[in-house]
Amino acid sequence: MSITYEARDGIATVTVDDGKVNAMAGPFFAALNAALDRAEVERPTAIVIAGRPGYFSAGLNLKLLPTLAPPEFRATMIAFGETMLRLFTFPIPCIAAVTGHAIAGGAFLAYVCDERYVASGAYKLHVNEVAIALPLPSWAIAVAMRAIPARWHTEAILQARPYGPDDALARHLVDGVVPAGEDVVTRAREAAGRLGGLDLGAYAAAKNRMRERDVAWARKNLEAEAIGLGTRASL
Repeated sequence: MSITYEARDGIATVTVDDGKVNAMAGPFFAALNAALDRAEVERPTAIVIAGRPGYFSAGLNLKLLPTLAPPEFRATMIAFGETMLRLFTFPIPCIAAVTGHAIAGGAFLAYVCDERYVASGAYKLHVNEVAIALPLPSWAIAVAMRAIPARWHTEAILQARPYGPDDALARHLVDGVVPAGEDVVTRAREAAGRLGGLDLGAYAAAKNRMRERDVAWARKNLEAEAIGLGTRASL
């Protein structure tokens, strides 16, 4: 798993690129948390989280998960939830540059960010868990219900509807679609740049207060739900 961190003009860009579909597992969460640790020390004005061309992330590594011993499986699923909740409450503005498909866990990686810009193309933003017989954990529901307008909760979460970039924009699931020929990472950095005048202390306090009840509910259930997922997990 390759996760790189580049600081330029006061903005940090965290790029995920495994050369494939940016599947998530233990090393992914460790590397992403290391990048977040660095950001908390360096205090950029904003963070852009980007994928590789064609794939933001396809979610958890479904080939690896069934091979893990139960303790490692539980640790991976708990790390998944804790990492997403960390981003959900991160004290620095986070902007997603959705470079391609964002499916299951990849969709949640986009949804935990404060804004989302998606590349135009035949890509899907898809919370697909109900369609594949997997109960969503509380943390994922909390994140999705914050990012998705209430009008679309049923079709996006319960009915597992996939969205192309334009449909996602029409439903306000994303903040912009970047036309072919333009760079979605550049667009996300531009969005991050306009946040430079914010006071990070006030931002962090307000963000935490806005989301603390959702996070408390999610964390209360996180470990038990991670154990309950068992080898059925395919987020």
